[in-house]
Amino acid sequence: MAVIGECGADKARLEDALPAVRARDWRALTRWPGSYLVIARSGETVAVIGDLAGQHPVYYRTDTTGMWWSTSASALAALDGAPVDATALAARLAFGQPDVLADRSLWRGVRRVPGGHLLLLSPNGAVVERYEPVSYPEADLHEQAPVVRAALTEAVAARTDDRPVSADLAGLDSTTLACLAAQRGPVAAVTFADERLRDDDLAYATRTAATVPGLTHHTVPGTVGTVYYAGLDDLSDLPLTDAPNAYVVTASIKRAVLDTVAENTPGRGVHFTGSAGDAVLSAPSSCLADLLREGRHRHAWQHALSHARLRHTSPLQLLGRVRPASQVDLRAAWAQTAAELRGPARDWIPQAQRPLAWTPLLASADWMTPDVRGMLATAVEEAAEAVSDAPARLADWSVRQDLTRVGTDTTGWRTLTLAWHGIDLAAPFLDNEVIRACLTVPADQRGAPSTYKPLLDAAFTGSGVVPEFVLARTTKGGFNALSYAGLRDNAPVLKDLLGPSSRLATLGLVTEQPVADALARAAAGQPTAQGALHLVVAAEVWLRQHAAAPAVWWEEVSGRVAAV
Repeated sequence: MAVIGECGADKARLEDALPAVRARDWRALTRWPGSYLVIARSGETVAVIGDLAGQHPVYYRTDTTGMWWSTSASALAALDGAPVDATALAARLAFGQPDVLADRSLWRGVRRVPGGHLLLLSPNGAVVERYEPVSYPEADLHEQAPVVRAALTEAVAARTDDRPVSADLAGLDSTTLACLAAQRGPVAAVTFADERLRDDDLAYATRTAATVPGLTHHTVPGTVGTVYYAGLDDLSDLPLTDAPNAYVVTASIKRAVLDTVAENTPGRGVHFTGSAGDAVLSAPSSCLADLLREGRHRHAWQHALSHARLRHTSPLQLLGRVRPASQVDLRAAWAQTAAELRGPARDWIPQAQRPLAWTPLLASADWMTPDVRGMLATAVEEAAEAVSDAPARLADWSVRQDLTRVGTDTTGWRTLTLAWHGIDLAAPFLDNEVIRACLTVPADQRGAPSTYKPLLDAAFTGSGVVPEFVLARTTKGGFNALSYAGLRDNAPVLKDLLGPSSRLATLGLVTEQPVADALARAAAGQPTAQGALHLVVAAEVWLRQHAAAPAVWWEEVSGRVAAV
């Protein structure tokens, strides 16, 4: 067995797992703290096991020389120059849900192992098997809270060795990780504090650093250049990533934070981020559809009241939005999605005003040519026919998709941090055991109407790790101001990226006029499809980078590997 990545198991624990390899109890090899890839051999069978969130994805392909597998789809594609799979890329842009097309990667002929599955290789060929249940047995929030605290504590401990440690100090999730890391040694805590944000992250961060021993606080002030879409006129400074990287859009902000970290730490270290905390500690409004489906109408009404207050709408309107999704399962929902794709493109309205769906169409789907929409509809219909183990609850499906999407994005962010400063990125909320500990609590309890992130509150209240005033916080920062500033300031660059020379346009994945209209609305300060623009810009940058990249690359890694 070989383990690659950040793993909290020492050599003795790895050796103790060898009987599980002999018994082919593959899931047992995914239960250590950290985020890692496992390759295990039993007889002539080899199991390749990625993580639940896709930070260590697994891809495979066959050719005349045999079977190849990799954690990089682009490396496998480079073996013979396989082209981009336009339909798979269209699905990424139209849905933002990685598992809709299941085993299709972004490269033609390269297969993807879906989340919660592993790759088994034997003399008889390759087989993909599920190792993670579709849904977890349910546990009460208060009973599970100590398990969550233990999982997060171990996840942080697995990454705090002799390296310098830094951490974001902003929202509730990142602050929790910073406080856990500070229990083990000094932490350089950083807060991006741009006056245009008008949030209270800095006030909470300053108070936290003054309260928690071991935290040294550094503020990263915003500048004219720390906005979305800055620097995209020159892509040479952005490292190549295996998949479109959402963080190229915010690269100038991330780099400002990393510059501050590098200036205030003695060498290359590990940086903690609260990415995916929202996914595992909260519940999306889709849980309302599940409550309606299960006939729990009083509970649904209580949740609707809470969600409606946050969104400044009425609970009746909110329930009206979610009701259609409560009346179909995943297969039927995909059939509806395919039918919608075969229809005409829609006029843009905010996503929050559209009916809730298992797999909602984003505005980017309406920017595609009719031919591409038709191909995508066919692919979705085929996916619907192949569904065999779909979750019964919409919230379970939505959270798993969010985690895989965030995991892929975080992997791209890690590529940036390593390329710029040699700093490793740690996102403990994406760890297998943290995910399992949190998602065992039903969505309607994680998103309880009366408390903000009640699971985290129950896990750390009275522990002495996180200050009580932090756990009592009910606000969350947002970057809308910097997004619109970036759209306005960098409009000429974006028009060039997504204009006639666009590689997405060549594939039929965008058409010029709808994108120009969205950019014009943004330049005028009007609401626009920010999420869709974010996706297509990242995809366009990725296509251009790969077109200019060397055909083949190899890299040897000696650290963060253990074998028994």
